[in-house]
Amino acid sequence: MNKKLNDEHTWEIVGFIKVSPSRYKTIKTLNEDYKMPSEIAKETNLRPTQVSNALNDLKRKELVICLNENAKKGRLYKATKLGLKILEILK
Repeated sequence: MNKKLNDEHTWEIVGFIKVSPSRYKTIKTLNEDYKMPSEIAKETNLRPTQVSNALNDLKRKELVICLNENAKKGRLYKATKLGLKILEILK
């Protein structure tokens, strides 16, 4: 039964990402790499506010982490293990 709950949770997260092109593009750029929001915006052609909102959403779901949370500028984001697992499913 635990496996089923985990699978259900995984598919909820997949749906959460697929419903938002901003979230999908943002997490896709973080595949095995770390980046600043400005780099993500440039690669995805998203506005910086869209990237910021997507990163906050992904952070709440524990799909990405900020490597230097206390930095005012130059924050770096990276996909978590869960984020990478979800990316594998999305490919």
